[in-house]
Amino acid sequence: MGKRGEGWFVLQMVLFAVILLTPRIPPVLLPTWARGLGLIFLAAGGVLGTWGMIALGRNLTPFPRPIDGGSLVTAGPYRFVRHPIYAGLILGTLGWALLRSNLLGVLLDVVLFLFFDLKSRREERWLAESYAGYGAYRRQVRKLIPFVY
Repeated sequence: MGKRGEGWFVLQMVLFAVILLTPRIPPVLLPTWARGLGLIFLAAGGVLGTWGMIALGRNLTPFPRPIDGGSLVTAGPYRFVRHPIYAGLILGTLGWALLRSNLLGVLLDVVLFLFFDLKSRREERWLAESYAGYGAYRRQVRKLIPFVY
């Protein structure tokens, strides 16, 4: 997958394209409350992901391998979840699928969750190699769903 994890990034972009462009299958219209929930999830995912990027600051990279000379970030959304950008993307794409009444999109969002779970496992090995305090942080903060997983 590349020395910086470039392959993970490419797969991620392909998954996003599939989720965003997939047709509504089956062609149903979800109730207004479900589509409204989708709008809330879409907005919340955008806020969480953006907050995570801002909190990373100069440590931000599109690849899972930490940058050389970076620092471990545990403030902001990283107090609640180890991968807030991934969590925001998962929540946002789920919201997009609900908003569009796209049940196939919801199923694909489950695939995206599994993808980010696998990607984060590789990333966390690199983080543990790069930052001495990562092990303790990992034991205290959940991976993708605050207070749950």
